[in-house]
Amino acid sequence: MAVIANDPALEEKHVSSEQLVDGKLLKVWRDEVRLPDGSLAMREYVQHPGACIVIAELRPGVLVFERQFRYPVGQVLIELPAGKLDAGEQPLACAQRELLEETGYVARDWQHLGALHPCVAYSSERIELFMARGLEYEGQRLDAGEFLEVFEMSLDEAESAVFDGRITDTKTIAGLFWARRVLGEA
Repeated sequence: MAVIANDPALEEKHVSSEQLVDGKLLKVWRDEVRLPDGSLAMREYVQHPGACIVIAELRPGVLVFERQFRYPVGQVLIELPAGKLDAGEQPLACAQRELLEETGYVARDWQHLGALHPCVAYSSERIELFMARGLEYEGQRLDAGEFLEVFEMSLDEAESAVFDGRITDTKTIAGLFWARRVLGEA
């Protein structure tokens, strides 16, 4: 079955918008839309500036990870390095900046792998996924108020951590899916 990216029979048409929250990072909107059958419905969603995630291969089959407390879920999570795009920033520049700031590593080789939409039912967030190789350590440059622990884990162990519940972050899980494909080709 062929996938049709834009199918007029499924599209919802914008009628009106009301901004509910104008935060520093996130904007929340309530839109009225016209459904394919002509009826009206409300859609509430978070407008997000976008982000990047980095699969950083330290040595063959060994990746760089972070442990960081995530306030909305109230726990420390294991994640691949990632961060939001600054206004006007290109995705590769964001990935390079975040890898250096959070882990202290710079990479010689970069490969764009694709994009993820982690929460399509209520967020516009798009995360660009990059593979980074040829790492050299230059020293962490954490943002003020940012606290995290950097560590390494093999791809096999990380996959096990998904299945035993130690890794629950969806962008990291998707990144590991890509890592298996890319590293399997190496």
